[in-house]
Amino acid sequence: MKIAIPTKENMVDDHFGHCEYYTVLTIGQDNQILSSEMIPSPQGCGCKSDIAGVLENMGVSVMLAGNMGQGALNVLTSHHIKVIRGCSGNILNVVTGYLNGKITDSGIGCSSHEHHHECHHHNNKDQ
Repeated sequence: MKIAIPTKENMVDDHFGHCEYYTVLTIGQDNQILSSEMIPSPQGCGCKSDIAGVLENMGVSVMLAGNMGQGALNVLTSHHIKVIRGCSGNILNVVTGYLNGKITDSGIGCSSHEHHHECHHHNNKDQ
């Protein structure tokens, strides 16, 4: 299993589309972390970049993230990546918590009131 985490300074980056890089961890059968690699984040908004396809091609099946908009969530889900939102803190602690069944999806996405990402603008013109 491979897990991707939007990362900034070894912490989960709250802004999926604007993170410094993604940490991709390969997890063995006994939930041991076998390897870790860093994937540079494409510039621009997460839901408009091809990062979901890149991660899917690497074999990533789970993303542990802070928050993200619905557009980014939809793109990742369409690439067979399960998104767990509401993660925060040191990435190794987050991965360990997830593997031990202690972290589940918060179910909370970004609203345009909290974060003004370009992704949201086309959704809210009519409001």
